[in-house]
Amino acid sequence: QVQLVESGGGLVQAGGSLRLSCAASGSIFGITAWGWYRQAPGKQRELVASITGGVTRNSADSVRGRFTISRDNVKNTVYLQMEKLKPEDTAVYYCNVRSMEGWRMVDSWGQGTQVTVSS
Repeated sequence: QVQLVESGGGLVQAGGSLRLSCAASGSIFGITAWGWYRQAPGKQRELVASITGGVTRNSADSVRGRFTISRDNVKNTVYLQMEKLKPEDTAVYYCNVRSMEGWRMVDSWGQGTQVTVSS
């Protein structure tokens, strides 16, 4: 099982920046994909960005050009750099890791970190 610890959330003014971090530990050798999700009050959880097989992509049109996902393989940490934040970006952001345990695909989740964009 993979354990995920998230950090970097907080309060920021519109137009500002934040960087979220997600550090993985445990059964890290079978990790095949990383992702950042977010869930705003009253809305469904949505995939924001992901890294699969070394390929980085934005999954939400609303963040394209503003958010960047990256990975540090040495630290087993994935980041979400958020620029030009908007009030509608306010949500709880969750880190996700997909890993193989034998032939079984397992999803692990962080506990979430709150991002609040004011103004």
